[in-house]
Amino acid sequence: MTALLSEATRVRDLIAEVGRSLFDRGYTHGSTGNISVRLSDGTMLMTPTNASLGALEPERLSHLDHLCNHIAGDKPTKEAFLHTCMYCQRSNAQAVVHLHSTYSVAASIRADVDTSNVLPPLTAYYVMRVGRLPLVPYFAPGDRQLALAVEAAARDHHAVLMANHGPVVAGHTLREAQYAIEELEETAKLVLLLDGKSIKALTEEQVSALARRLLIGD
Repeated sequence: MTALLSEATRVRDLIAEVGRSLFDRGYTHGSTGNISVRLSDGTMLMTPTNASLGALEPERLSHLDHLCNHIAGDKPTKEAFLHTCMYCQRSNAQAVVHLHSTYSVAASIRADVDTSNVLPPLTAYYVMRVGRLPLVPYFAPGDRQLALAVEAAARDHHAVLMANHGPVVAGHTLREAQYAIEELEETAKLVLLLDGKSIKALTEEQVSALARRLLIGD
């Protein structure tokens, strides 16, 4: 019990630290975006509803059981289902970050994107941290169809972009999920900055070589 309490305290502080970092650097705004971490006992700590990621109070974070029932803390984000959908399909994931980040949302609104893979492989770090990025269709927030669409996409992808909404990314750790979603946002920014210009993305061979390096831990 003591070890679990120590873990929860550490994770609460880390969630608040990551939230403030994302907010201060403009990756999120207002009360948009949410973060969760799955603890070693299977329960989750999650950011509350209507809370700014830049002003989280660790002791007030929502605590939910493995079935997403509210145990303690403030009422959880209304987008909690996005997190549970990711955890359901990504058994090794211990953290999920969801943002309404500007450039990622902009990319999701474009009519000419490849819905099976929205962003091109412009950099090695994007390939290694995100890989392929599917786009799920627009559904109103809270719509069960959105949950089902995210869940289906998460079977094969740890990062998913929701049309007219934003990205949701799972990671083995919170830092891993944070870095991946930041890489996603910066790549979306590059794509929009280069709009109308001839670009030279990584080749299929280069992408495959990066994938092999990840598999062998190089």
